[in-house]
Amino acid sequence: MKISKTITLATLALTIGLSASSFAQDGSMEMKKDKKMMKKEKMMMQTKMVGGSEMYPTKNIIENAVNSKDHTTLVAAVKAARLVETLQGEGPFTVFAPTNTAFDKLPKGTVETLLKPENKEKLQGVLTYHVVAGKVSSMDFAKMIKDGKGKAELTTVNGGILTAMLKGKKVQLKDTAGNISTVTIADVNQSNGVIHVVDTVVLPGM
Repeated sequence: MKISKTITLATLALTIGLSASSFAQDGSMEMKKDKKMMKKEKMMMQTKMVGGSEMYPTKNIIENAVNSKDHTTLVAAVKAARLVETLQGEGPFTVFAPTNTAFDKLPKGTVETLLKPENKEKLQGVLTYHVVAGKVSSMDFAKMIKDGKGKAELTTVNGGILTAMLKGKKVQLKDTAGNISTVTIADVNQSNGVIHVVDTVVLPGM
């Protein structure tokens, strides 16, 4: 009887110990998840500076973009393509926003040609190639790229494919022609999505 009781008590102690260990591990995992969520929520509420202006997470993509001095060409293009109403919509959208300097890298006359009324559909194609449905943060991209062993394919609103990669801690995008664009300002949160500022215009196969 004494041996039996000793074994029973030892088994009980082992069970309690294992349960406590499991509980501690579960608690640790939950804390990590909570910290990640808190970090993401804090990031979503940050007001960032783009083109000399504050980008408020309570305003939509268009309301913020029109205030950036670095994105006057993009805003003019969005208006010419008649995409203002779309990008003011509920979304959410992930927009890769080329700066004025990014547009200046295009061959001379390209922007002027695209802004002509008869080229509206072509312009829409270029702009929607910079938009992905849903809200994708830089953390999300990093995970997608890691899961894809260094690359992640993104289907744009245009229907074309962009390949996302990492260079150091920065996300890079490669279009179908092999042009590379780097995200220079990430996670500019909007009420209807997120903007990632890029230094090069990516082009769909046209």
